[in-house]
Amino acid sequence: MTKKLILDCDPGHDDALALTMAVASPKIDVLAVTTSAGNQTPDKTLNNAMRMLTLLHREDIPVAQGNQTPLVKPLETAPEVHGETGLDGADLPDPDFKVQPIPAIELIAKTLQKSDEKVTLVVTGPMTNAALFLRVYPDLAREKIDQIVFMGGAMGLGNWRPSVEFNIFVDPEAAKIVMNFGLPLVMAPLNVTHKAQIMKDEIQAIKQIDNPVGKAFYGLLNFFEQYHENPKWGFKGAPLHDPCTIAWLIDPTMFETDKMNVDVETQGDLTRGETVCDYYQLTGKPQNTEVLLDIDRDKFINLIMETLQSFSKNK
Repeated sequence: MTKKLILDCDPGHDDALALTMAVASPKIDVLAVTTSAGNQTPDKTLNNAMRMLTLLHREDIPVAQGNQTPLVKPLETAPEVHGETGLDGADLPDPDFKVQPIPAIELIAKTLQKSDEKVTLVVTGPMTNAALFLRVYPDLAREKIDQIVFMGGAMGLGNWRPSVEFNIFVDPEAAKIVMNFGLPLVMAPLNVTHKAQIMKDEIQAIKQIDNPVGKAFYGLLNFFEQYHENPKWGFKGAPLHDPCTIAWLIDPTMFETDKMNVDVETQGDLTRGETVCDYYQLTGKPQNTEVLLDIDRDKFINLIMETLQSFSKNK
């Protein structure tokens, strides 16, 4: 049975790959795409989602733009990771369809109201849109969202502050709303995404995939990999954070997980945006989150290669 999902993203190289995997998978039906400000400014992330769907020939999927800023603090973006456009490294087609004339939370609401079964909300950027939706449509969310699967946070090490991951850092208040709402959560933290690396020789192998999607990702991943070559990270390749969410929905056997309570620190001077993972059940709070902790990297890379090769069959 196909899983119906709404993807809320801030493309972003790894968001673009997550979107591509979702669109290509026969196990997933992408009902709508909404965009947030994060990896780049809101107009750029919206344009990137539209350009990707144009490349994938999925202009039938409705797209809406979300909040222009985080709930409380000013927006911080990541141009040093994703480049000036947010998707540097490939010459993507200009969008050939129109964005929906309604804000993201209205598209989410409309999509859920139309769906006769429950829908998974996947969030691969800051959680601003998800939090706003839960605040404005709490009953609809409880009735129609079966789970929220998100890339964000970490148990311990951060990538933007010493213990804070970027997506949660951008809007900690939004993340706190989502994590305390009461819906089932699945979290792909840095602990697993840093193991989900694509190596240079695997990026080179993508060069052999003879279709426009493969060619685009050869350029995108080459650009993305350069940032991660800095020896401070200790990476051998580039961590593909956001695709872990879609990989888990396609094949959960690829991952090892553990259930625990996860909350977000919004006050700390040094730790604002840190995800606090109660691994040893010290708080007695409900285990609200299934946390991905390990990955079968070979299976993961095979899935990515199969995804990109699948676009050759549609010529």
